[in-house]
Amino acid sequence: PKKKPPRDPSPQVLLGIFFNVHSAVLIEDVPFTEEDFTDGPDRIYGLYEQVSYNCFIAAGLYALLGGFSLCQTRLNKRKEYMVR
Repeated sequence: PKKKPPRDPSPQVLLGIFFNVHSAVLIEDVPFTEEDFTDGPDRIYGLYEQVSYNCFIAAGLYALLGGFSLCQTRLNKRKEYMVR
């Protein structure tokens, strides 16, 4: 069976950017409570930025694990053709 290529981290990067610019479409994915709306938009903006950082961290982890997976795949292919 064919192996799947490493996952592309670009969707997480794009989500991180959209959360960082406080996109209104993504308000459903921001973990807010009723109390967060009483003090003005600063608390909501802080929550947007927190989710944005989480997306960037996830994208970095995907890139690191994808690179590690690629290295391991190449090493395993090199060992398959070695005959003792």
